[in-house]
Amino acid sequence: MEFTETMLKGVYIVESQVFGDHRGFFMESWSRRDFETAGLYYEFVQDNHSSSAVKGTLRGIHFQRGEKAQAKLVRCVKGAVLDVAVDLRPSSPTYKKWVGVELSGENKRQLLIPRGFGHGFLTLTDDVEFLYKADNPYAPEADGGIRWNDPELGVDWGIDDPILSDKDSKLPYFKEAVTGFEEW
Repeated sequence: MEFTETMLKGVYIVESQVFGDHRGFFMESWSRRDFETAGLYYEFVQDNHSSSAVKGTLRGIHFQRGEKAQAKLVRCVKGAVLDVAVDLRPSSPTYKKWVGVELSGENKRQLLIPRGFGHGFLTLTDDVEFLYKADNPYAPEADGGIRWNDPELGVDWGIDDPILSDKDSKLPYFKEAVTGFEEW
């Protein structure tokens, strides 16, 4: 596996070696050995799978607070997404900065997002299948989020009117959000 750190410390693009032939392909999508060789130590405890039927669906910006925070290893196995990580750690030099990476079934890239970050993605195609590992289970009492179009964060999603869940359309703006990452 190849690990390329983005401009946000701790957020990595992960690219696996893909072996393909006339039958299809094979790749390792997770290898504790390769991650630890790269100095990245994670104990993933939950796998999640989401499906989005329509291009322009936006999910996020989500996070979990405090001790229930989650690191995630995300990938798109069908279709394509713009995947976004936002640094929510007040002590970080990249606080409130974001990075966006295209993940797709074709490029087979993954994005590693540590604890202390918000996460969201926009579908760039119809029929998207999105998988991710988390190092903490889902905890509704720690669930948090920030409005997708928050002007203080300025994420450039490349869309003005995405398809949102009712929950995501009512998320607070950054200045009103409680992230729980003050000590990070």
